[in-house]
Amino acid sequence: MELITRAPKGTADLVPGATEKWKLVEDVLTSEAELNGFAEVRTPVFEHTELFQRGMGDVTDVVEKQMYTFLDKAGRSVTLRPEGTAGAVRAMLENGLYNAGYPVKLFYNIPCYRYEKPQAGRMREFRTFGVEVFGAVEPVADAQIIAMALSAFQRLGLKDVGLQLNSIGCKECRKDYHQALKEYFLARQDKLCATCLSRLDRNPMRILDCKSPECQQVAARAPKVTDYLCQECQAHFAKVQAYLTALGISFQLDPGLVRGLDYYTRTVFEFPSESLGFALGGGGRYDGLVEEIGGPPTAGLGFGLGMDRVMLALERQETEFPAPVKCEIFIASMGEAASLKALALTAELHKCGVPADCDICGRGLKAQMKYAGKTGAKYSMVLGENELAAGRAGLKNMETGKTEEISIGEDFIDSYLTASTASETTVV
Repeated sequence: MELITRAPKGTADLVPGATEKWKLVEDVLTSEAELNGFAEVRTPVFEHTELFQRGMGDVTDVVEKQMYTFLDKAGRSVTLRPEGTAGAVRAMLENGLYNAGYPVKLFYNIPCYRYEKPQAGRMREFRTFGVEVFGAVEPVADAQIIAMALSAFQRLGLKDVGLQLNSIGCKECRKDYHQALKEYFLARQDKLCATCLSRLDRNPMRILDCKSPECQQVAARAPKVTDYLCQECQAHFAKVQAYLTALGISFQLDPGLVRGLDYYTRTVFEFPSESLGFALGGGGRYDGLVEEIGGPPTAGLGFGLGMDRVMLALERQETEFPAPVKCEIFIASMGEAASLKALALTAELHKCGVPADCDICGRGLKAQMKYAGKTGAKYSMVLGENELAAGRAGLKNMETGKTEEISIGEDFIDSYLTASTASETTVV
């Protein structure tokens, strides 16, 4: 078989056997968000490019190198979303969600797109589960969303997820820090890559996030942002730590953690996986982002979890997932009248929540029964002229081979449930 094309590089199909696992994990994350008062928001897969340029910072790796940006037929620049926060902020403002009062709590489960080298846990099309909180300035909000993410990891059974924590201050106290960074890197500019050299004047803090080994070596001894925090930022960070400690949550302070987007302020955090060697997600505050996008000054914070990475961590841990739902009864048929009856009985079973199937390929009886075995059906039933005339058919237990005659008339459902229940009891 030679396909005319294959899935684009950096993308992957989710096929039966995998989708059930993804859905279970997504259901746990959704449940955790709803328990904490969050409601789902669904935003477009593409936005006007300026939303990300203004919101994320035009000197970030994402904006400079990784966005899928193109002109639409009207000549407008649009971008496939590389992350979820900026779109959630726009949606919150454009739809007036703040009119119901603060805090506004939103969550989403969305595909995102970044053009980067595909590798384990990093795809060009990837799914992000994220939460955003608007209008909550107090440090207790920081602690709440961190605790929520860790609770979800615990419910999923992930055992090696940690918490790295830092504060990168506010716009005011970062001015002195930026100046200190600039002086430090200027003295070592011969060791910086071309991209980092271009960032020296615009935003030296982004050099700390460079992936070049040489730049990382230089950045390792750079001034720490925590040495430049103003009193208010120090107090905020101390309270976040106190709340986490009160919740029994352990954390590691990491003065080098800055996150990769310009909108972050004060608290930033990541959830590293020891077994994978990289973070499953992270987040922080972005108290100036709502204003930057055109709204009133509004506190904001949130996190995003890389679903591909979460699934990879569960796989490495050899997590056991419940078996996917299988066909419970397959109704085989011989002849057109029997085929119509089989379809009608299958529909009745579906209305009662019973997974059921019948032949839709026009196969012979032997092929139908072979297919019934492949589906893993617990029961099978054959309909032909004799069964239609008698109004009764044999319900076969596929494991034991035992057959019990049941009605296929108006009392079919009651007859089936009685016989299948008795059969299950006998098997046990």
